Amino acid sequence: MTPVQKRLHTAALQLFAEKGVSEITVSELAQVAGVARGTVYNNLGSIESLFADVANQLSAEMNQRVVKSADPQLEPAQRLANGIRFYIRRAHEEPQWGGFIIRYASCTQSLQELWTGPPVQDVLAGLALSRYTFDQSMLTSVMSMIGGSVMAAILLVLDGRKTWRDAGSETAELILRALGLDPAEAHRLAHLELPPLAAAD
Repeated sequence: MTPVQKRLHTAALQLFAEKGVSEITVSELAQVAGVARGTVYNNLGSIESLFADVANQLSAEMNQRVVKSADPQLEPAQRLANGIRFYIRRAHEEPQWGGFIIRYASCTQSLQELWTGPPVQDVLAGLALSRYTFDQSMLTSVMSMIGGSVMAAILLVLDGRKTWRDAGSETAELILRALGLDPAEAHRLAHLELPPLAAAD
């Protein structure tokens, strides 16, 4: 993206996290982005198309960063625990990003890919190694449980009811236990030091 397009995307993320797509005007977007209305018209087709672009970029970028952050040598349960905590920590560090996820992830197809990218691969890898005890026919429900749990934890953090560390570790531990890990092992994996989230390309 050009610098102007990046400014528009950043401004759009802020606005979309606060209100619905239909409530945002071109003038408001221009003001938050610090550009002229004409610049907005020259760089996007509509507010709706901008929303789609932002949602697609957000999903692809976060999945890419989680993959880059995962040591290939880590076993799948540890990668899954880290991935869960990456999402929750980022929501703490970037509240507008977290707000966007909470508002739209359950109803936007591209954002639902947040739960069908690296997380599902880690779950399947763990299942293949007999780390988990659920039947593979339950995979869709398992991923829904993980996605819903992560969103609930993000909301706890954004509302100030939990720190990201507590919400992240507790959510990861509960999910690992639900998948079939021994409670002590789930606790250990969920409380190991979390590495930095890799930067986007």
